Amino acid sequence: MATSPSSSAQQARQAIADRLREILRDSGLTARALARQAGWDETKCSRLIHGRTPPSDEDIRTWCTICDLPDEIPNLIAASRNAESAYMEWRRVQRSQTRMQKLRLDVYEGTQFYRIYCNHVLPWPVQTPAYMRALMEGFNSFHQGAATDISEAIKARQARQQLLKDGTRRCAMVIEETVLRDRFADNDVIRQQLQHLLACTRRTSLSLGIIPFGAARSAYRPTETFSIYGDEMVVVELVGAAVNITQPREINLYAKAFNDLTAVAVHGEAARVLIANALDALR
Repeated sequence: MATSPSSSAQQARQAIADRLREILRDSGLTARALARQAGWDETKCSRLIHGRTPPSDEDIRTWCTICDLPDEIPNLIAASRNAESAYMEWRRVQRSQTRMQKLRLDVYEGTQFYRIYCNHVLPWPVQTPAYMRALMEGFNSFHQGAATDISEAIKARQARQQLLKDGTRRCAMVIEETVLRDRFADNDVIRQQLQHLLACTRRTSLSLGIIPFGAARSAYRPTETFSIYGDEMVVVELVGAAVNITQPREINLYAKAFNDLTAVAVHGEAARVLIANALDALR
């Protein structure tokens, strides 16, 4: 991408800092005077207006009250909360796998068309419960998490899958052929998963594209898993965090990348042949 996946979150945080600076300037106060009235160390004002420290709700209330602009408080608090939720470090939610499954439930429910690219695992709409468990346990281990609610999290993800079975939503998925060959779980789990994936290719609400080994493609290729929900949001999964992207320009870049990936993928019977070959390799 032309910008870092976390740029939307960084821009949102900076916008809050810029607005605090504008409010301070328009009030006619200096940072020193504001800090004195708030009972803060003067360096705190500097950190806030330069975006080095995100403001708390109370910081915003204090700032706007001293600057005599209380009407700005609700909007700024809402914007600040949105900015901080844009970049979600896994460590902040790893104590509860169920919470992770429900974080963007309103987005899933409000979207009619999902586009998902995965280069290391199968996407959530086609995962079996055993495959989910292997993924969640692996996530827990890698991030040294303490989640003990994996069974509840699996039920939450299965409930999310039902959204694609009511006839009102569609999902287009593109994966790399390597996803079919990875062995992060025992052969029985992978075999069951691939058999389920074959069945999923017959569902009218799902479209599966598989990029074969050695497929001709452009020099650029994504290195991260990403999901596009309608035209409003992209969720990018990084090693250490998930990033919510809402900037239209960046969403358009991911949509272009998805279209390019779809163009080099095989679908229908050709995709089923690749899945069958992966199943044969398990024997």
